[in-house]
Amino acid sequence: MDIKQQTNILQQNLYQLKEKFEHTNPPEDRKDRALFLKVKEETTPIYQLLERWETEALQLVQKRKVNVHPHQIVSTRENMELLLLHSYYIDVKKKRYIELYKSIQYIFDQLMRELDTLL
Repeated sequence: MDIKQQTNILQQNLYQLKEKFEHTNPPEDRKDRALFLKVKEETTPIYQLLERWETEALQLVQKRKVNVHPHQIVSTRENMELLLLHSYYIDVKKKRYIELYKSIQYIFDQLMRELDTLL
């Protein structure tokens, strides 16, 4: 799977996480083991994809094939990891959630534009 496909899948996941955040009630007990196991099961593939995405995106940046700063790539991964947890635990204000969402989406969009010019 190339970086463009990975970014596209992550964008879809990002949108689904936002939907989950907006249309799900916060859990009654955040320490519930069943909830933890559900979150772990559903988010593990996203974490793994995010890790591969970061590695490949940083390689493109190092080769100067895309005009994105390495710090932006690292921050995007960190923000997406935060967003994953906030989407399940609904433990952050909507304004903060949307700020994270928009910053992630901005870098994904910028990377996709850069990749489109390469092809």
